[in-house]
Amino acid sequence: MKLTWATGTDTGRVRSNNQDSVFPPQGSDTSTNGLLIAVADGMGGHVGGEIASSTALAAALSADGTPRDRIAEANRAVLEAVRADHSLRGMGTTLTLASIASDGSCVVGHVGDSRAYRARGRDIVQLTADHTVIAEYLASGKITPAQAKRHPQRSVITRAVGIIDDLAVDQFEERFVPGDRLLICSDGLTAMVDDEQIRQLIEAYAPDEAVRRLIEAANRAGGVDNITVAVVAFES
Repeated sequence: MKLTWATGTDTGRVRSNNQDSVFPPQGSDTSTNGLLIAVADGMGGHVGGEIASSTALAAALSADGTPRDRIAEANRAVLEAVRADHSLRGMGTTLTLASIASDGSCVVGHVGDSRAYRARGRDIVQLTADHTVIAEYLASGKITPAQAKRHPQRSVITRAVGIIDDLAVDQFEERFVPGDRLLICSDGLTAMVDDEQIRQLIEAYAPDEAVRRLIEAANRAGGVDNITVAVVAFES
């Protein structure tokens, strides 16, 4: 199966620096030999988030094994960076990483509130679970989806790379077929653009154009956070 991909990242309209990292680096290409693709959204001070996301991504890419193994190595690397420089204490990052084979089989590792979606025809499905206070409140029925959009804790995450040694990493398998799209993105996109608009854009355009239009849509809606997007199209 041919995999056509594109990635992009933007600081947005409010933040002064970009704490997101993406792999492959911003650009587009086609692969018939599989693909490793990932998004990390850093947190922690003015530069701490940038360091956390770039450190985590570099460690994950240099590691071997499953996505869970790669994220465990990323966690170790960020913790080591904090121990070496106490001024970075409190930094961490989300990390959503997909290892895609040429037959469309895919293993995803995930920590945090960046997301992976599968678009198929007129349907879009969020594959990852948000590790956030709001997600826990929604699951327990404490709040409604409408209340979640305005809740003061909507950006508080409950699990991140680089905070604790014994990090729980979600891992699952997914199979993609020709015509499918995979989206991995930071919450700078999903906080600004609803799922249906996202689906329409990734279905209507080639990955490079879809990435550009998704970032533009998030910025038009306010661009309150860094925006990072990776789109993969599966073709026979």
